[in-house]
Order: sequence, then structure tokens, then C-alpha cells
Amino acid sequence: MGPPESAAELGADAVELREPELCEPEAASPDDEHTEDAPGRGRCWPCGAWACCSRGEPEAKKKAPCPGLGLFYTVLSAFLFSVASLFVKKVQDVHAVEISAFRCVFQMLVIIPCLIYRKTGFIGPKGQRLFLLLRGVFGSSAMILMYYAFQTTSLADATVIAFSCPVFTSIFAWIFLKEKYSLWDAFFTLFALVGVILIVRPPFLFGSDTGMRESYSEHIKGTFAAIGHAVLAAMTLVILRKMGKSVDYFLSIWYYVILGLPECIIILFVIGEWSLPYCGLDRLFLILIGLLGLGGQIFITKAVQIEKAGLVAIMKTMDIVFAFIFQIAFFDNMPTWWTVGGALCVVASTTGATIRRWVQSSK
Repeated sequence: MGPPESAAELGADAVELREPELCEPEAASPDDEHTEDAPGRGRCWPCGAWACCSRGEPEAKKKAPCPGLGLFYTVLSAFLFSVASLFVKKVQDVHAVEISAFRCVFQMLVIIPCLIYRKTGFIGPKGQRLFLLLRGVFGSSAMILMYYAFQTTSLADATVIAFSCPVFTSIFAWIFLKEKYSLWDAFFTLFALVGVILIVRPPFLFGSDTGMRESYSEHIKGTFAAIGHAVLAAMTLVILRKMGKSVDYFLSIWYYVILGLPECIIILFVIGEWSLPYCGLDRLFLILIGLLGLGGQIFITKAVQIEKAGLVAIMKTMDIVFAFIFQIAFFDNMPTWWTVGGALCVVASTTGATIRRWVQSSK
């Protein structure tokens, strides 16, 4: 699973994106045939012609997407994000905060041309700037915590705990947006909490034999980082929902990277962990993390444009499947049955909450 803007957050924000509808010209009236100098009804205003490539033809119909294409995009996005997470785990000599800084730089190089092309500006609507600032701080902090979780605990454990984000989103939406929070939501929250406990395996409940390869202290650090990611990603989703369609999606990402980069630099200065990667392989991994993260964003955005958001959210659970596969294949680390049980609880909770909201919104 990738950072918040690549998974849950991007999915929720991109639901607002839709393909523009074709604008069909109105039928020409008989009077228009005698008005040759001024563009009339049915004409293209920029050039005054009856037929123009800048206007949709009346008979032009949008081609229906291939059935299942949106779900394929979702799986492909999950795969790219999971491979990026694998490379974060593989990088040995670079701190998680520094990896986040490199990703911010890479995304900034991509976002700036997009903002210039779309002519949206770099500041945003006056009434939304505070929300954009909060989105940038929460989103970048969530990314740093997720990368730190990948480096300090197993891929499967970090990914599963991060997937509890929708549960926190329901709670924060109830508090800040006054959305309904029912007994079903409370049940799903409790079920996700049980899953997290099975993954954390606190010694006072499970004894001293945790069955983990890494030290328990490192596992706890990674666990709390993943929980922090889920909480901050949920806050980011609530902010995005609050802003709605009033803010361009690329502008939202711009605040994410422009605030995330100085945040990473300050943290690196404080902890004294800045160091250029010594190994050429680590440098390659850093480049691939940026490329794969961008590719994952593109495909998840396309997925929610052509497929129902509920199906996309459910299919996103493939992140966990890929995390288990990569952990076994590349680290020879077989997940414990506690981790498998915790994953089933979290997936069931997230899927149940998603289906319930999907059904409610379709009524």
C-alpha cells in the first residue's frame, strides 16, 4: 500500500473527477443560414464555423469503457504501490524521511507543469487555503509515517494496519462533518481494532513469545507509525471531503509536496540523518519509488473515473494480498497466523463499512 495520496485518499478525492460530457451543438434555425458573419446557434464561437474540431459532433458518442477496466486499473495501481513499498523496505542506507523528501521533489517536477497547463494558480481559492495547508501537513506527515512503518516492521503488518484508515474516517466525519455514525459503524470500528490488536500482539495479552523476526521494540515503533498514518490519512480525507469540488485535484497534491518537502528537510536536520545513498542500487530504488508512486496515482484516478467508487475501494484490498506475497517472496518471512487473522478482521471491517456507505448513497 502506498502513501495516503496514492490509496484511500486519492480514491476518495478522485471520486469527484468525471470525464467531461460532450457538448452537442444546437440545431440551426432557418434565420442562421442568412447570417454569415456572426456565429449563430449550432456554430462554434471561437471560429464561427458550422463544423469545428473544437466542438463535439451531434452524432459523436462517448465510447463505453471496457467492462472491468476500472477494476483492472485498481489492481494495477495496487501492484505499483506495493512494489514501491517493497523498494522502501529494500533501501538500507536512506532514512524514511529522506525517501519522502526525494518523492516530494519528484512529484513537484511533475505537478508544476500540470498546474501551469491547467491555469489553476499555485495558491488556491481564498476560502480554502487553510484547508489546503492542513491537507498538505497531514498528508505529508502520513507519508513519512508510512515509510517509517515499512522500514521498521513487516510489509504485511504495516499495510494491514494502514488499511484501518476508513474506520477513522467515519469517526472524524461524524465529529467534524456531522455525518451519521451508526451502530454498524461502531461495530466495524471495533472489528478493525481487534485486527490491529492481533497484529500488535501486546505481551500482556500474548506473552513474551511474539514469533517475530524483528525486535518487539522495532515492531511497536512501526505499528504506532502505521496507526499514525491511518489517523492522519483519515483527517486528510475529511478535509478533502470538506473542500469538495471547489479545489483542483492537482492543486491539492501541490500543497502536499510543497509543504512536505520543507517538513522532511527540517526533520532530517533535527535528527541528523541526511545522507546521500552510497549504493547505486539504492539510488535506483529512489527513482523507482517516485515513478511507481506516480503510476499508481494515475491508474487509481482513472479507475474511479470509470468505475463505481465502492467497487474500487473493495478491490484496493489487493494491496494486502501483494504485501503478503512480497513479504514471503523477497524477505522469506512467513506471516504468522495472528497477522493473517488481523488482516481478515481489518479487511472485513473496511469492506463492510464501504459496502454499507455504498448502499446508502445509492438509495
